[in-house]
Amino acid sequence: MTAAPLPSALDLEAEIRRLKQERNAVILAHYYQDSEIQDLADFIGDSLQLAQAAKKTDAAVIAFCGVHFMAETAKILNPGRVVVLPDLEAGCSLASGCPGDAFVRWRAKYPDAVAISYINCTAEVKAASDLICTSSNAVKIVASVPADKQILFAPDQNLGRYVMKQTGREMILWPGSCIVHETFSERRLIELMTRHPDAEVIAHPECEEPLLRRSAFIGSTSALLKHTAESPKREFIVLTEPGILHQMQKASPDKLFLAGPPVDESCSCNECPFMRLNTLEKLYLALRDLQPRIEMQEDLRVRALAPIERMLALS
Repeated sequence: MTAAPLPSALDLEAEIRRLKQERNAVILAHYYQDSEIQDLADFIGDSLQLAQAAKKTDAAVIAFCGVHFMAETAKILNPGRVVVLPDLEAGCSLASGCPGDAFVRWRAKYPDAVAISYINCTAEVKAASDLICTSSNAVKIVASVPADKQILFAPDQNLGRYVMKQTGREMILWPGSCIVHETFSERRLIELMTRHPDAEVIAHPECEEPLLRRSAFIGSTSALLKHTAESPKREFIVLTEPGILHQMQKASPDKLFLAGPPVDESCSCNECPFMRLNTLEKLYLALRDLQPRIEMQEDLRVRALAPIERMLALS
């Protein structure tokens, strides 16, 4: 069904605020959303923070401004609440690159292993996993597994390799990666470092190994934000999706933040095309119509909930 057209003079921000109150809704937004959505959100965070916020909310409606697996996680944690995602096509290359049936077949090859899945995966993969992790807690989650247990790690091989180095644990990795974090160019990074010799390079662990080796600090999106706010450094080259620069600039208006350069300087390849599908117009329509909703079978939800609850308990 096609939504009714929007009046040309509609004040979207005012209408979103009105509908939020009318619907008893909360707006959760990832750091990678456009700045105007971040500024309207009740809570902004990375995947772990958003999962924690979704679990704690008492709102009747959760408007999730992020990607599909994040809204799905909110629904898993809140089966009795309406969860809307402004654009159902807001997916994730990591999640789509690890189909549930393929993951189940892969896991069956290692029946005695502990399966840890990065939260950037579908509900089907979560349901077939023993533990879920985020980039904020992956090292802690992996370290919690008994030393005599084999570990499977999916779907991000770059994060997996980083965690292996941090923990000293060998893991069997699913061969997946993020289309944003694998686009950064080491050659163009070196050029940018040459032009800004005082800038500190900081990176998300989803980046490829050559980029991580050139980074002075590696951490989750929230950890990168915290680091830039607390660091005495005045300039930063940030190797993650540039949506986070909005919050970094708000927290430290006197500092310079440079987005990590993609391989192709003529494109915006360092911006997540899925995150950017959500717009103010779509957020307004989602709150107005309470569509599109995230729905799933209850047996799947319950199975996916167990490893998420284990993660939250360990976090």
